[in-house]
Parts: sequence; C-alpha cells; structure tokens
Amino acid sequence: MKVLFVGSGNHGKISPILKSQGDSLASVGVEVEYFLIKGKGLKGYLEHTSPLKKYVKENRIDVIHAHYSLSAFAVSLAGVKPIVVSLMGSDVKATRLYKLVIRFFARFFHWKAIIVKSQDMYDVLQIKRAVIVPNGVDLDLFKPMDKTICRQRLGWDVENKSVLFPANPSRPEKDFALAKKSVDLLDREVKILVFEHVEHQKTPLFFNAADVVLLTSKWEGSPNVIKEAMACGCPIVSTDIGDVRERMAGVEGCFVATTREPEELSGLLQRAIAFEGKTNGRDKIIADGLDNRQVAKRLVEIYERVLKK
Repeated sequence: MKVLFVGSGNHGKISPILKSQGDSLASVGVEVEYFLIKGKGLKGYLEHTSPLKKYVKENRIDVIHAHYSLSAFAVSLAGVKPIVVSLMGSDVKATRLYKLVIRFFARFFHWKAIIVKSQDMYDVLQIKRAVIVPNGVDLDLFKPMDKTICRQRLGWDVENKSVLFPANPSRPEKDFALAKKSVDLLDREVKILVFEHVEHQKTPLFFNAADVVLLTSKWEGSPNVIKEAMACGCPIVSTDIGDVRERMAGVEGCFVATTREPEELSGLLQRAIAFEGKTNGRDKIIADGLDNRQVAKRLVEIYERVLKK
C-alpha cells in the first residue's frame, strides 16, 4: 500500500508530527510519500492543486492522507481521491463559519475518512462518521533519562528548579502570559524555560531535564507534548484542554487544572515540583495503546476500509 501524506512544508522540511507518523507506518509495511505545500493561507494552499493533481497522476498512490484542513481543501479541489483527512485541533477550534466550511468539504468532496484527535474535537466538529485516533508516541525516542545528565548536556544549572513551557510563546493560543504568572506566584525561585525551534531528536533531553512540564494552551486536540512528556516520566501541569484529562488520568505527579486561574496552576506546580521523581505516565501511554506502532496499525485499518469502499 502506498500512502501520500499532504501537509505544510513552510519550514522547509517535513514536520516532526508527519515524519513520526510516516515512519511508524513504514514500520508496519506501508510505503509513505510526502507532498509538502509551501504557502500561506488558503490562497497559498490552493495554488498547489495543479502540481498535486499532476503528482498523483504520475505516481501510483492508493490513499491520499491530508493533514490539517487547508491541506484537505487543496486535495479536494485537486480532484484526487480517495481522501483521508486528519484534523489536528486548531482547525476545529476555529470560527463557526470555518467549521461549516470543513463540514461542506467533508460532505460534497467525499472525504472517505475523517480523523480527529480527541473526544472534544469530535463533539465540536459534529460529524458523526469521524473517528478518534490520537497521534502516537515514539517510545524508543521518548523515554526516561537521568535528569542531571540531560541538564549537563543542555548546559542547564544542575541545582535550580525549572519549569518547561513546551510551545512557542509568541502564539496567543498557547497563553505564555498565564504560564509566566503561574510560575511567578511560586514561593521559591523557579526558572521558566521555553521550548521552541528544537530539533525533534533532542526534545527528550528537555523533557527529562525539567522538573515540571507546564502547558497553558487555550485549546488543543491531543497535544503531542503531553504524551511525549508522559513517555519520559515527567511531572506535568496542564490546563483542561483537548484529551489531557483523559490521557493523564491516574498518573501520579501529573495535574490538570479546573480553572485558568494562575493561583490554581501555581499550586499545582508546587505539588508537581515536590513530586521529585519519574511518573507512571509511560505505563499509561502503553496501556492506552498510544505507542507509534499501535496507532499505525489503526491507521492501516482505516486505509483498508477506505480502499474496500
């Protein structure tokens, strides 16, 4: 089976999310090719419809898997099929009009399968035939490591307490201001470190070096950073977004806030810092079937159903 992944190429390379999922599919025998779209906004994506149509015509492709809604719109208008679409979170959490556009394309351009990342996304999208398949985690890459060694490799102070903010602070939906307020309220000196533009292979060092991972997003689908941090056994504090509460349920040292108040988040940070050790988050990831290979097998089942139709 040959699957064509269609997604953004604006950073000059395949995104870690697409590459990780593509590699996991390759590990179970699927041939994956990539068509990257370099363009901004709807206009930039639609300019790729003709090159995409030509690529599919010249290459034997069994399934086109579009990642994010803009890629799905471009694939739809290119007239290539069968189409599988993965919606990632931000596209479903957009305006009501944008969600109506997604539903229009899903119906009239015959998207054969629609994948969302959490129950929350499913409820918001309101397309009954959508299926929930969170992204998996590469458990060979994301694993517990010695905190002191990781800090030394990164050049961090070995003694100071640190909170890792695993997102681009300039993105308003990540709400870095809330994270900073929460850390500033702690009754001890704690350094907040920002995680951005980091080579994917090095990200486990950051998770393992931090005392706590803090996510304060306003919305998410099924945030990869939470699952990756869990696989590393890191204590976590997060706002109640996406599937975070479900993922971290029963994991000691991981806490989900009930409000977006910095006082509550600060109190949870204090508890997470006091945990001082590895959590059982990795066991929870395995129990939930969210290692990369298990998720890849679920995707293959979806592709096979699409081809039978």
